[in-house]
Amino acid sequence: MGKHNSGEHRGRVADLLWPVTSFLVVNLTLPVFVLIFWVLNRTRVIGRHRVPLERNTLLLSNHQSMIDSFVIGMGAFFIRHFRRPYLIPWHPAAEENFFRNRLFAWFFDQLKCIPVRPGRRDLRAVYRSMRALSDGTLILFPEGTRSRDGSIGKGRPGAGLVILGNRPTVLPVTIEGMDEVLPIGRSLPRIGKRVYVYIGKPLDYSEFVGGARSKEEAQKVVDKVMDRLRFQRRVIRRLRGRGV
Repeated sequence: MGKHNSGEHRGRVADLLWPVTSFLVVNLTLPVFVLIFWVLNRTRVIGRHRVPLERNTLLLSNHQSMIDSFVIGMGAFFIRHFRRPYLIPWHPAAEENFFRNRLFAWFFDQLKCIPVRPGRRDLRAVYRSMRALSDGTLILFPEGTRSRDGSIGKGRPGAGLVILGNRPTVLPVTIEGMDEVLPIGRSLPRIGKRVYVYIGKPLDYSEFVGGARSKEEAQKVVDKVMDRLRFQRRVIRRLRGRGV
């Protein structure tokens, strides 16, 4: 199932048991997300067939709510993760929200969250993400923060550094409607909303491979990703306008 790559706070016994406890907690939590997003809200996943069942797979998405990564993870890997636990994705989580006390830290550690310090310029989190990605799958949000109006902003170079360092299969993912389900400032999800998860074709970033792993090159990779995310959002909005 792969060794935990971010839980430096755990003791030796907890670290040894983590693959089992994490798998159990993830699957015990799944019914809650199924209820919220596939029963109380209508979630449509487009492009699920494009997701490879391989390690070193990186999903890059726009960011609309605190729980985007759980919806994306379910949309991409649900059911298939039972036979391939390494498909349960790692994802960054704001330390001040998800690791604010011992109980929260234990729970979100089990859900494969990588704590990110306030300010988001956390190089340790970047390195942990790279180690986690090499042995599994990872979800990152290049914008670094949630959108307040649903629009897609400028990406930061951190995700590009991960790409240049790991050379993973990169899937651009666009979500739409999560800002209506759980907008900034709200703690409980709304119901009766429409959510889209659009998984695009793997990104060709071969033009950037072999060059310098600089911040400038990393930014160019991320800019290409963000262009794809914006294009996919336009597709979603057309579908939404047709009531699809």
